[in-house]
Amino acid sequence: MPDTTLHPDDMLPLTPAVFHILLALADGEKHGYSIMREVSQITNGKIQMGPGTLYGTLKRMLEARLIEETHERPDPAMDDERRRYYRLTPFGERVAQAEANRLTLLLNVAHSKRLMGGTTA
Repeated sequence: MPDTTLHPDDMLPLTPAVFHILLALADGEKHGYSIMREVSQITNGKIQMGPGTLYGTLKRMLEARLIEETHERPDPAMDDERRRYYRLTPFGERVAQAEANRLTLLLNVAHSKRLMGGTTA
Protein backbone atom coordinates (compact mmCIF):
# COMPACT_ATOMS: atom_id res chain seq x y z
CA MET A 1 0.00 0.00 0.00
CA PRO A 2 1.52 3.34 -1.05
CA ASP A 3 2.48 5.90 1.56
CA THR A 4 -0.31 8.47 1.29
CA THR A 5 1.78 11.09 3.07
CA LEU A 6 4.18 11.29 0.14
CA HIS A 7 3.27 13.89 -2.46
CA PRO A 8 4.56 13.57 -6.05
CA ASP A 9 6.50 16.84 -5.66
CA ASP A 10 8.42 15.24 -2.76
CA MET A 11 10.07 12.94 -5.32
CA LEU A 12 11.38 15.77 -7.52
CA PRO A 13 13.65 16.36 -9.24
CA LEU A 14 13.89 12.92 -10.80
CA THR A 15 17.12 11.51 -12.14
CA PRO A 16 17.21 11.31 -15.94
CA ALA A 17 17.14 7.49 -15.76
CA VAL A 18 13.99 7.45 -13.61
CA PHE A 19 12.20 10.00 -15.77
CA HIS A 20 13.09 8.21 -19.01
CA ILE A 21 11.82 4.90 -17.60
CA LEU A 22 8.57 6.56 -16.48
CA LEU A 23 8.18 8.03 -19.98
CA ALA A 24 8.83 4.64 -21.57
CA LEU A 25 6.13 3.05 -19.40
CA ALA A 26 3.60 5.87 -19.83
CA ASP A 27 1.88 4.14 -22.74
CA GLY A 28 1.80 0.64 -21.28
CA GLU A 29 3.72 -2.16 -19.66
CA LYS A 30 7.09 -3.25 -21.02
CA HIS A 31 9.89 -5.64 -20.16
CA GLY A 32 13.41 -4.45 -19.42
CA TYR A 33 14.92 -4.77 -22.88
CA SER A 34 11.90 -3.03 -24.39
CA ILE A 35 12.37 -0.15 -21.91
CA MET A 36 16.03 0.19 -22.96
CA ARG A 37 15.02 0.30 -26.64
CA GLU A 38 12.30 2.89 -26.03
CA VAL A 39 14.65 5.16 -24.05
CA SER A 40 17.11 5.02 -26.91
CA GLN A 41 14.34 5.75 -29.42
CA ILE A 42 12.76 8.70 -27.56
CA THR A 43 16.20 10.29 -27.07
CA ASN A 44 17.27 9.73 -30.69
CA GLY A 45 20.02 7.42 -29.45
CA LYS A 46 21.58 10.04 -27.16
CA ILE A 47 20.87 7.93 -24.07
CA GLN A 48 21.83 4.29 -24.16
CA MET A 49 20.78 2.75 -20.85
CA GLY A 50 22.80 -0.32 -19.97
CA PRO A 51 21.46 -3.29 -18.00
CA GLY A 52 23.17 -2.24 -14.75
CA THR A 53 21.62 1.21 -14.80
CA LEU A 54 18.25 -0.08 -15.94
CA TYR A 55 17.81 -2.89 -13.43
CA GLY A 56 19.28 -0.91 -10.51
CA THR A 57 16.92 1.94 -11.29
CA LEU A 58 13.94 -0.40 -11.72
CA LYS A 59 14.67 -1.90 -8.30
CA ARG A 60 14.66 1.54 -6.65
CA MET A 61 11.51 2.51 -8.55
CA LEU A 62 9.75 -0.65 -7.35
CA GLU A 63 10.74 0.17 -3.76
CA ALA A 64 9.42 3.73 -4.18
CA ARG A 65 6.19 2.32 -5.66
CA LEU A 66 6.58 4.35 -8.85
CA ILE A 67 6.23 1.13 -10.86
CA GLU A 68 5.06 -2.39 -10.23
CA GLU A 69 5.83 -5.73 -11.74
CA THR A 70 2.93 -7.20 -13.69
CA HIS A 71 1.98 -10.81 -13.55
CA GLU A 72 0.00 -10.96 -16.79
CA ARG A 73 2.08 -12.61 -19.47
CA PRO A 74 1.83 -12.78 -23.24
CA ASP A 75 1.39 -16.15 -24.87
CA PRO A 76 4.37 -18.26 -23.69
CA ALA A 77 5.08 -19.25 -27.28
CA MET A 78 5.67 -15.55 -28.08
CA ASP A 79 7.60 -14.61 -24.94
CA ASP A 80 10.58 -15.59 -22.82
CA GLU A 81 9.38 -16.71 -19.38
CA ARG A 82 12.40 -15.04 -17.74
CA ARG A 83 11.20 -11.58 -18.78
CA ARG A 84 9.77 -9.35 -16.10
CA TYR A 85 7.17 -6.80 -17.13
CA TYR A 86 6.67 -3.42 -15.46
CA ARG A 87 3.97 -0.76 -15.47
CA LEU A 88 3.41 2.62 -13.87
CA THR A 89 1.50 2.80 -10.62
CA PRO A 90 -1.02 5.64 -10.23
CA PHE A 91 1.54 7.33 -7.94
CA GLY A 92 4.26 6.86 -10.57
CA GLU A 93 2.05 8.49 -13.18
CA ARG A 94 1.45 11.49 -10.89
CA VAL A 95 5.20 11.78 -10.25
CA ALA A 96 5.90 11.68 -14.00
CA GLN A 97 3.31 14.42 -14.56
CA ALA A 98 4.83 16.53 -11.78
CA GLU A 99 8.31 16.18 -13.28
CA ALA A 100 7.02 17.05 -16.76
CA ASN A 101 5.37 20.17 -15.33
CA ARG A 102 8.58 21.11 -13.49
CA LEU A 103 10.62 20.76 -16.67
CA THR A 104 8.05 22.73 -18.67
CA LEU A 105 8.41 25.64 -16.25
CA LEU A 106 12.19 25.52 -16.63
CA LEU A 107 11.92 25.47 -20.42
CA ASN A 108 9.58 28.46 -20.30
CA VAL A 109 12.19 30.38 -18.28
CA ALA A 110 14.95 29.36 -20.71
CA HIS A 111 12.79 30.50 -23.61
CA SER A 112 12.03 33.85 -21.95
CA LYS A 113 15.77 34.36 -21.48
CA ARG A 114 16.36 33.60 -25.15
CA LEU A 115 18.32 30.43 -24.42
CA MET A 116 16.26 28.21 -26.67
CA GLY A 117 17.50 27.42 -30.16
CA GLY A 118 16.19 29.47 -33.05
CA THR A 119 16.03 32.80 -31.22
CA THR A 120 18.26 35.75 -31.82
CA ALA A 121 19.50 38.22 -29.26
